Amino acid sequence: MAEVETMAMHDAEIDQQTRKLHEGELVTGVVAGVSDSEVTVDLGTYASGIIRALDYSADPGFSLKNDVHVGDEVSAVVLRAEDGNGNILLSRREAVEQQAWDRFQKMMEDGTVTDVKVADAVKGGVVAYLDGIRAFIPASHLALSYVEDLNTFKGKTVPVRIITVDPEKKRLVLSSREVLRERREAEKAERISNIHPGLVTEGTVQSLQPYGAFVSLGDGVDGLVHISQISSAKRLNHPKEALEVGQKVKVKVTGVKDGKISLSMKALDEAAAEPVEEERVELPKEEALTTSLGSLLKNIHL
Repeated sequence: MAEVETMAMHDAEIDQQTRKLHEGELVTGVVAGVSDSEVTVDLGTYASGIIRALDYSADPGFSLKNDVHVGDEVSAVVLRAEDGNGNILLSRREAVEQQAWDRFQKMMEDGTVTDVKVADAVKGGVVAYLDGIRAFIPASHLALSYVEDLNTFKGKTVPVRIITVDPEKKRLVLSSREVLRERREAEKAERISNIHPGLVTEGTVQSLQPYGAFVSLGDGVDGLVHISQISSAKRLNHPKEALEVGQKVKVKVTGVKDGKISLSMKALDEAAAEPVEEERVELPKEEALTTSLGSLLKNIHL
């Protein structure tokens, strides 16, 4: 039985070595050699596979010498079963693209966040590479605020989420702004969770509205001082009658609900104006506190 199994394995190996590969077929092999211009792949077939540098990755920052090593397993698509030199011409780049688009579609559906390194600035945005595939990040999706010079992002690593996948047009669009916005909101919610009613703190008037003043408490957290809570001295028609933007004010937190903070300046004024009740202490009469010299000495015997 062992002899039969050995013969079967031997026949299968011969079949694999002599099997004719076809253009467009996806194959897997092991890197047998690396040079500056190409990678040699052992496919276990009649001929070695060759992947030229331009067919290995679309990423301009990719280096065969630095990023590919003997023994690495690699999948590639057959470009030509015979390249004229007895080798099989392969494309890892095409294989990666075929496998990547389905993965990108799922990442978009799942809302997966990943990091990419900005490779270059182009008209209207920047270019990055995700798994070797060229991706575009529009300028409006690069940061939370307007970016004056897109070149300042070259070489930076940014968190992104996929927002467009179009395999036919080879169009992959990413957004960093959405991820940054979610992280900012999460951080803000964490900071707000540490703010409780009764807290007295200092803030800066951020804006004045007819209904009240928004006061920045720092770290992106702000609260509203309703117009009725600004002054205890007089009734205001508009907050600008008592406050101005940029002014430092002391406020008391009166409520925190659904991420919104209610503040009061009036509560501090009223607390300061409350009279302090003095406790009266009855002291003994002066005579009772006085002890004569004779009383002190009468029990002393010399």
